[in-house]
Amino acid sequence: MKGSRDSATQYALKLLGYRGRSVKELQERLRRKGMPESAVSSAIRYLRNIGLIDEVSLAESLKREAQTTKMLSQKGARRYLLRRGIPRNIIEKVFSQEDNPDVENAGKLVDKKMKILGSYPAEIVKRRLYALLSRRGYSSDTILKVLKERHS
Repeated sequence: MKGSRDSATQYALKLLGYRGRSVKELQERLRRKGMPESAVSSAIRYLRNIGLIDEVSLAESLKREAQTTKMLSQKGARRYLLRRGIPRNIIEKVFSQEDNPDVENAGKLVDKKMKILGSYPAEIVKRRLYALLSRRGYSSDTILKVLKERHS
């Protein structure tokens, strides 16, 4: 039994070496590898105790990545964290800490895409920008505000 926990812990450490992972992600990967449930829960408990699994700091890091690199809205960033297996209560805690940067992020994304879309007719540009921002999770109010500011 001890060997099972050790092998589960070693595999989890290998996975964590590539990137931060949520408890849910680790559980899924360990189960997929064929580890027994007792070994999975024991390994995760051990990694939590020594501080290698910290879902709050992972959520903060993923939030920054979602908003700065992926340029997602707050709504889109929340969905991204949920897909990565971060519990809702931690997501709420992380997102309650600051104001809403959606207009600023949407503006940056529009500025970036205008370099590519600048030669298209104005109607096509607005339609494509609206669709892009909508896919990234921005509200229609935010989209219209940014398009009015940046593309009038």
